[in-house]
Amino acid sequence: MDLEIRQLGKSDVDSIWKINEDGLPGTGKVSPEEIEALLDFSSLAVGAYYGEELAGFVICLPPKTAYGSLNYAWFNKRYNEFLYVDRIAVATQYQNQRIGTMLYDFVKRNAIENGIPVTAEVNIQPPNPGSMRFHDRHGFQQVGVLEHDEKSVALFVYQK
Repeated sequence: MDLEIRQLGKSDVDSIWKINEDGLPGTGKVSPEEIEALLDFSSLAVGAYYGEELAGFVICLPPKTAYGSLNYAWFNKRYNEFLYVDRIAVATQYQNQRIGTMLYDFVKRNAIENGIPVTAEVNIQPPNPGSMRFHDRHGFQQVGVLEHDEKSVALFVYQK
């Protein structure tokens, strides 16, 4: 069965939440209600599906929504236009099959078509070396670091 990239919907919230939970701490803990709110805020939210099974997803936000993330606020203070990757995750059983790359390629094409940068962050503490390598491979440049109470993140931008 072929992998298909298509729009996420409210019916996907439980699957998104499960994949997100399996990706902790790298994905950041959220409730199903928060995922639903993210979908409402998003300007690009797609999943990679095998038939009806969600194998991975990416949720991106435009600038100036009411989303309360400190990382998102950092980009809002510095950029007028962007596509903010709030979260990307692949189900455990589908990892290392280039699904994350397919999702990021989709996001990057969308941003290039719209002439805007892609922004994202990666945990430094707790460390997420796999995500750091992933963003480096995809041409992201680190543009800052943001310290939180119990964690810190590297802030990245991809601009073609």
